[in-house]
Amino acid sequence: MKPPKNHHNQTQIPKPKPNKPITEILWVSLIATCIKFLLIPAYHSTDFEVHRNWLAITHSLPLSQWYSDQTSPWTLDYPPLFAHFEHFLSFFASLVDPTMVHIHHGLNYKSQPTILFQRLSVIVSEFVLVFGIYRLTRSLGYKERVLIWVLVIFSPGLMIVDHLHFQYNGFLLGVLLISLSALEEGKDLLGGFVFAVLLCFKHLFAVAAPVYFVYLLRHYCRGGLIKGFGRLVIMGSAVVAVFAAAYGPFLYHGQIQQVFHRMFPFGRGLCHAYWAPNFWVFYIILDKVLAFLLLKMGFNVQAPIASFTGGLVGDSSPFAVLPRVTPMITFGIVLLAIAPCLIKAWRDPQPRMITRWIAYAYTCGFMFGWHVHEKASLHFVIPLAIIALKSAEDAKHYFYLSIVSCYSLFPLLFEAQEYPIKVLLLLLHASLMWSDFFSHFSANASTKAAGSEQTRYDKTRFIVGWFGKLYLLGLLAVEIYGQFVHPILFAERLPFLPLMLISIYCAFGMMYSWIWQLRRIIKLH
Repeated sequence: MKPPKNHHNQTQIPKPKPNKPITEILWVSLIATCIKFLLIPAYHSTDFEVHRNWLAITHSLPLSQWYSDQTSPWTLDYPPLFAHFEHFLSFFASLVDPTMVHIHHGLNYKSQPTILFQRLSVIVSEFVLVFGIYRLTRSLGYKERVLIWVLVIFSPGLMIVDHLHFQYNGFLLGVLLISLSALEEGKDLLGGFVFAVLLCFKHLFAVAAPVYFVYLLRHYCRGGLIKGFGRLVIMGSAVVAVFAAAYGPFLYHGQIQQVFHRMFPFGRGLCHAYWAPNFWVFYIILDKVLAFLLLKMGFNVQAPIASFTGGLVGDSSPFAVLPRVTPMITFGIVLLAIAPCLIKAWRDPQPRMITRWIAYAYTCGFMFGWHVHEKASLHFVIPLAIIALKSAEDAKHYFYLSIVSCYSLFPLLFEAQEYPIKVLLLLLHASLMWSDFFSHFSANASTKAAGSEQTRYDKTRFIVGWFGKLYLLGLLAVEIYGQFVHPILFAERLPFLPLMLISIYCAFGMMYSWIWQLRRIIKLH
């Protein structure tokens, strides 16, 4: 006969109930939101009036006039779903301050309720980004997901562009991350559907459309001819339904041509008002240097008739010596640059690689695209944060790239009172990245890299090499020159020189990032 168990000698210690990832990320978001509240009274750009005018257009005018109204120079030029998003916000805006949404009386209107409402609309809409990053990281360990949350939610680039300069990039990038999370989970139909929705919010995300098409064709539309064709029809129907819902009403009102004219203003120049740090910076500089040398040698060279920093409608971006670049040329170069990624997606469509491929596609669009905005670097910096912890090499690349991307946005905040804010944001971000990456990979140094993606590259330690240190010191030198040396040497002369140096120097960093990503994609299996 077995003796009875002594229940009194067994102490039952209840295990603490672990927090759910959704609860943890909400706490992180709450801290970031507090910081964003502090930025509400700060500087905002003309984009603030752009979006206020879009509130007025969509609230005061019928849908048939949204894309033809010219009351303000800041006409509506985003796709229809974003126009409906502004229309949705305008209902609440009219309750806060009716003048804000008046098509005439609201021009350049900046009352305190208006500023507060528009700032809060960005903060609230950015919770879509929080949901997207939650979906992508919920299966990771606690430390890994918190590190990624900090990289994305506290991104200094997003803070500068959305919560100071004023835009809705966080909201749109959140939709992109939701699409990527669906693809990584194998939910291809949902991922394709959400990406179609994103394109109807902002068409500039279409740079990654070739990668989506090839990946979904090979990964979702598989299983034989009949099954594959059936899935192709289903996916095509979902995408067509999204575009029909977005553009159908404008087609009905005979406005579809005007919509596309506003969305694709190819009359603008090759470069935006401030040169985005991409390949065309070198092309423009080379043209100007060649023109200068040929003039000195006595050749009759016609100087450019328009400024490359204009970025206005009608600026055809002429060149003095080198061949003129057209939108079709940039389109062909972007497609050629993306080709290695498309080949990889065709041969071996792996869900774990899709985020890397999409980030690379947006890098190509940034480097070689037409009339690229400097803010477009967020399109690949944010997705690359998701894969920054896959290896020490990925972490080191992201460390450099995020610093370069953030610094290239400094000219957006040109007023003196915002200078300490942008510097502090960058320094805090760089410090957090370095300490987090160093501790994360040092802790894993004793274990072997697992998984095929880490086997060949993971050196298990986060080390800032001599090349990176020299480049970052050069970045510091460029900033010291622009802030202190240039005013002493030239006073108010050559005001464009510091901005040009920032653009050129950051373009070298962006070009290095593009080459690094290309090599990484080619070699990874």
